[in-house]
Parts: sequence; C-alpha cells; structure tokens
Amino acid sequence: MGILDFLFGKRSSSAKEAKKRLMMVLEYERKKLPPNFAELLKKDLIEVFSKYPQFDVSNIEVEIKKNPQHNTEELWIAIPFKEN
Repeated sequence: MGILDFLFGKRSSSAKEAKKRLMMVLEYERKKLPPNFAELLKKDLIEVFSKYPQFDVSNIEVEIKKNPQHNTEELWIAIPFKEN
C-alpha cells in the first residue's frame, strides 16, 4: 500500500493522471522545455490537488533548477499540507 493509497484510499483517475504527467516531466529532462512549462505544470497540479482538502494549493511551488554538479536540470515540486 503506497502513501497516497493510505491517505486517500483507492487511487482516483486524477491521481493516475498526475502520476502520468510527472512521468512525462522526467522524460522532458533530456528535451528543451517551453519557457512557460513550469507554470503550465503548476496549473495542472493545482487542478489535481485542489480535489484533496489536505493540501494548500495556494502555496504550490514548481521550479526547474540546474544542477551543475551533475550537469542536469531538476524539477522541484513542493505541495504543502494545510496547517490544522
């Protein structure tokens, strides 16, 4: 049982869609990305995670960072939980 299954029960189609999108992002690592890629991804993540009241979608962060140590670009996503 994965953590998402534990927290939210059986995976919904939106969770599968989010996983599919994130897997696509990993493939884009080797490709040139459009300038607004991070914003488009953020918009999609907000749409998916807004269905779950546990998340603070107003503070989702999406960044593409360069890692000079490994000569790669990395996708950083922060999706905070709401504070009680």
